[in-house]
Formats: sequence, structure tokens, C-alpha cells
Amino acid sequence: MRIFLVEDTRDVGEAIVEHFARIGHVVDWETDGGAAAITLDDTTYDLIILDVMLPSQSGFSILQRLRASGSTTPVVMLTARSEVEDRVSALDIGADDYLVKPFDFRELEARARALLRRRHGEATNLLECGDICIDRSARAVRVGQREVHLTRREVTLLEILASRPGRVFSKEDLLDQVFGFDEEAPSFNAVELYIGRLRKKLHGARAEIVTVRGFGYQMVPHGPS
Repeated sequence: MRIFLVEDTRDVGEAIVEHFARIGHVVDWETDGGAAAITLDDTTYDLIILDVMLPSQSGFSILQRLRASGSTTPVVMLTARSEVEDRVSALDIGADDYLVKPFDFRELEARARALLRRRHGEATNLLECGDICIDRSARAVRVGQREVHLTRREVTLLEILASRPGRVFSKEDLLDQVFGFDEEAPSFNAVELYIGRLRKKLHGARAEIVTVRGFGYQMVPHGPS
């Protein structure tokens, strides 16, 4: 999952980035409202975590601009303002959820998972493709009854491919979603390396990662889940 965090409180931002990165998600972090709005003009994310009070442009203004552009990306608003009127205003202009500071990071993570399930029409945290089962909450993977030990980036890569079986993801798409802006830019060889490792660890599964020559990779299930 690729997340865009807009938060100008340094310690809160650092903690959110660290928390989500530790469980395998990519987080791009911006502290200025105006800069965040520009980034959102040409970058797509799976989830946006948006503070209300920001330098140069408020979170409400960013959200209004985002929804006016037609974006349906889930947005969680973060704020120290706890009045009912504030929460109602945020939800009415297009926020999907609203969390008042201070908050428990486990609650933020759970709300993020819930929004992503809703976006993909899923009822639980379990993602299945063939006989591969990904527990998005525990970040654990099984093939049939066999537990498969994957690194956090391998889980993220598998989650991306398995969430849309049959869709072809280019190496550039996968680089964007597995690595963030702030990390040293890896080469396409890194994607090939991770794909190769996943194929070995998923050997024997009733789903496979297929190379679509000249385009990228797709997950293809075989038989019922």
C-alpha cells in the first residue's frame, strides 16, 4: 500500500511513517499544504492521511480540491479539533474517516485497513488468490496449509499483485508502490530480484506470477481458491 501523509507536526509524522513502514507500506510524507496539493495533482496513492491545520493550505482545502478533481482515494483526516462540527464538515466535503489527536496507532492502522477493504469491496483482512492467503493485519502469508516466510517488501509486492489477479503491473508501477520517494531510487533489477524470490517461496501454489514480456507482471490463479 502506498500512503501519502500530510502532517506538519514532526514527531507525529515520524511516528506514522515508522509505524506503517515497519509493516511493509510505503509512506511519502509532506509537511506543507501547498506542496501536498501539487503532489496530489499527478501522483496516485492507495490512502491519504491528512492533517487539518497545515502551513500555506489547510487540509480541508486540499480535500476539496482532491474531490473536485474526481479522485476517490480514501482520506483519513487527523486533527486536534474534536468538535462535532469539525468532524461533520470533514465528512461532508469528502473525508472517509476522521481521527482526533492524540490517537492510538493501532486504531489508525485498523481504520486504514478498513478503508482499503471498502475500496476493494472486501469484507475481511484476508486476501486470497488461488490457494495463497495473505493476512493483511498480521502481514502473514500461507500457501494452502503451509506458512510462507516473506520479508515486509515481499509481502507488499505479493499483496499488490494478488489484489488484482490478471492485471499487468509494469516494473515502474511496482517500483512506485514498493519504494517511496525518499528512498534511494532502486533499478528495475530490484523488481526482478523480488519477483524471483517470491516465485521460489510460492513454488507449488495454485497461483503464479507470470511475466508479460515487454509490459510487466501479473498474478494468475489456477483453479478455485
